[in-house]
Amino acid sequence: MIRIYNSMTGAKQVLQPLEPGHVRMYCCGTTVYDYFHVGNARMLVVFDMVSRYLRYRNLRVTFVRNITDVDDKIIRRAAEEGIEWRALADRYTMALHADLLLLGCLPPDKEPRASSYIPEMLTMIGQLIARGYAYVANNGDVMYAVRKFAGYGRLSGKRLEDLQAGARVEVDLAKRDPLDFVLWKSAKPEEPSWPSPWGPGRPGWHIECSAMSTHELGNHFDIHGGGLDLKFPHHENERAQAVAMGKTFANHWMHHQFVVDAEGEKLSKSLGNFTNLLDLIDTMDPRSYRMLLLQSHYRSPVQANTETVGAAERALTGLDTFVRRAAASGASGGTRLDEVARAFARRMDDDLDTAGAMAIVFDAARRGNAAIDAGDLAAAADLAATVEDLCSAVGLRLSAAGEVPAEMVARAAALDAARAAKDFAAADAIRAELQDAGWVVETAKTGTTVRRS
Repeated sequence: MIRIYNSMTGAKQVLQPLEPGHVRMYCCGTTVYDYFHVGNARMLVVFDMVSRYLRYRNLRVTFVRNITDVDDKIIRRAAEEGIEWRALADRYTMALHADLLLLGCLPPDKEPRASSYIPEMLTMIGQLIARGYAYVANNGDVMYAVRKFAGYGRLSGKRLEDLQAGARVEVDLAKRDPLDFVLWKSAKPEEPSWPSPWGPGRPGWHIECSAMSTHELGNHFDIHGGGLDLKFPHHENERAQAVAMGKTFANHWMHHQFVVDAEGEKLSKSLGNFTNLLDLIDTMDPRSYRMLLLQSHYRSPVQANTETVGAAERALTGLDTFVRRAAASGASGGTRLDEVARAFARRMDDDLDTAGAMAIVFDAARRGNAAIDAGDLAAAADLAATVEDLCSAVGLRLSAAGEVPAEMVARAAALDAARAAKDFAAADAIRAELQDAGWVVETAKTGTTVRRS
């Protein structure tokens, strides 16, 4: 029984998939106008971990993580560089995919791009207008009328009275109410636009995710996730749009805490205190950032700097050293120990407590080292198999003897990406390439791995 904290109710709730045995999960992805930083990376790792663990627990998962590829920041950056907005978005999408390989993240089952879902957004906006929840402002924008939706603020805990009191003095005169937000922005010179019943323009940010999530997962799905900074206004507005149209939307709302600097301030591009992920791990094992996050609960803040990532790297080295010792000593071919796996699952099933679960893993490694020292190779083999199995459940690949070269790992990830895109011809070609090079290729629910034959 897996219990997950629901941001909507403020309590842990049993995860009961709407379709027995099948979890449908949507996560708000990145806006591709720059390289992502360690704060963005937490979202990517956390929900990769969630999808992997649910599959480890024998659930089928449909994981959708979008890309926002049309946005004010993208348009502004492209104009500064004198290139087309789509070219800029494509550049940073490719960079995103490359960095995901370093983080050990599997591709999502579906990765919709906002610019490909304009028809779905237009349909939703039209229905919101017809239902009285939206209107065309005098500047040509289409606005959502917040006060028309009785449940506004339920997710974030915000009260309309407080929001009104905190509204900016510089009120947009096109709005009927300062709390209203834009669904469709009328076209401006030198900006991308699409035709619509209300004139050429482009979508607002919030309508993008409402349209993509419900199109890919249906009107009612299991989990909607993202960073805590998205809870308001983005997720609140997403929910207002979808529920106003009669969609039940998400059962569980998951939000992870921030990655912070030494003063506890959230890392963000807008604050100028962010750290580029590649810069941080340039001289470190890229797996160490995942280890850092696994040693913290997803709902707790975490500092990411050379000291904290370095400590995580040393912890990772301890696990690597154990599985290498086990292999070198002849302690191989072991069987996962069910009592250890059950203890691990108890921690993970309690709101995905990776910190507690990793403590179980470290204890198993300590016992395994002691077994090797005592000459009990059968016990050491079982503990090594257990450690590797449990690390795999949360996406942590250990570096045993005969480590797979990084280029082979990248080709295995490319195979998974091709399968996710349903390009099975490309996937088969990569598999044949690896096999011809002497590698055994194994594809499981958690992804493709290769090992020496």
